[in-house]
Amino acid sequence: MKQLSSLDATFLALENERNYGHTGGLAILDPSGAPGGKISIENIKQLLAERIHLIPPFTSKLVQVPLNLDRPYWVTDEDFDMDYHCRELALPKPGSMDQLAEQAARVYSRHLDRSRPLWELYLIQGLPNGRVAMLTKIHHSSVDGMSGQEIMTILYDLTPEARHVDPPSKDPDYDYPSASEMLGHWVAGMPRYPINATARLAHLLPHADVIPSALGAPGTAMASRALARARRFGSRDPETRIIERSKVKAPRGPYGGKLSPHRKFGLAAISLTDIKTVKNHFGVTVNDVVVTIAAGAIREHLELHDELPEEPLVAMIPVSVRTEEERGAFGNEVSIMMAPISTHLDDPAERIMFQHESLRSTKENHDALPAKALRDVTTFIPPALHARATRAITELNGAVSRPALNVIISNVPGPPIDIYSAGARLEALYPLSIIMDGSGLNITVMSYRDSVDIGITADREMTPDVQSIADGMGRELEVLLAATAA
Repeated sequence: MKQLSSLDATFLALENERNYGHTGGLAILDPSGAPGGKISIENIKQLLAERIHLIPPFTSKLVQVPLNLDRPYWVTDEDFDMDYHCRELALPKPGSMDQLAEQAARVYSRHLDRSRPLWELYLIQGLPNGRVAMLTKIHHSSVDGMSGQEIMTILYDLTPEARHVDPPSKDPDYDYPSASEMLGHWVAGMPRYPINATARLAHLLPHADVIPSALGAPGTAMASRALARARRFGSRDPETRIIERSKVKAPRGPYGGKLSPHRKFGLAAISLTDIKTVKNHFGVTVNDVVVTIAAGAIREHLELHDELPEEPLVAMIPVSVRTEEERGAFGNEVSIMMAPISTHLDDPAERIMFQHESLRSTKENHDALPAKALRDVTTFIPPALHARATRAITELNGAVSRPALNVIISNVPGPPIDIYSAGARLEALYPLSIIMDGSGLNITVMSYRDSVDIGITADREMTPDVQSIADGMGRELEVLLAATAA
């Protein structure tokens, strides 16, 4: 039995009839090297059965505290049913990538059943040349990007032959808390809440001038600057300075407003070697190049629809703060950066240098914060009000004249070598992620071998042509390569 953290619970609270809290991936597998040259859902279920004890989120379900007075708990599901979570389907001929993306969007646009462990897996047959797709959905309340990678290392092997995994050392613990026990735990914790909140406040107070703008809360840039001046005025240290903050606000319009319940995906792949060529030429980082490519594709898309604002768009960029000691613990250990992206610049060389400076400055602000600032900030909201407050903030981002952000961009490092699942070689892994009111576009990329696989999540009604943005990232990389040659 484990209680969700306040940050974990935030991803549950984000959900409504239009917003989803699950992330996932769409893997393309080549089963030619697997036994019999094929892979079925039975093969996947057998693999999972041997290793699922290493993945607590796959066998844990939620238990709600009565009246939602406290955060929920994870408990081992004594009625766990592998057949419910693992499913198989097939695409009609010809089995194109467009058909696969459509099928993935239909599966993705359904909530996970909260009475069961919050994950699903679909093996999708019918791709050309015998390829098979594996679509996974898992709720963000149980994993973040880094713990998702840990699950990947458990479910995949370095060779077509599956490695030996030791069976569980003991039977599962079905410690199911009663309503009175959960309420008793809440009552016992109430006297400690002001003490814990005060301790967190003392931890964050020296950084109070940075937190509002760094976390992107609407309307807090002015408060952040005022706190910075007060901090400098009240300090006896002549070296105390006001940390540089971007004065850029997210423009109203692009990918904003309330979402529909329907999702759509754009899928593409670009060369990691080409990205490194651009990186080395301009003296920037791989992440600078990735964000610049995304910004260029977004600019092209907005220009096509005559919606390009003069100001740069603002992106949320998730950052892992998981320590070595926290590996294997699952849950969420993330922070965020808010950075302007170079959608307002026409010249590709100017775009990449602007992006380099923007991300450098943003990272400086971010590094000035305690690593767990996002977690600490969320604990100030009493658990009984947490869900309502989270939904209110999310809806506000979709309704205010100046949203906190326009898009989400995430860069996840993956394995540089071939990996296998049930004997089938992984060819590509397209990440699928979360969008929300006011920021209806998420670009997540994952490196694998010499490829960077792109998964773009969008609202179907708002951005039906999202594939053009995914294809545009390839065109933008070609433009940057041409600039290096020039």
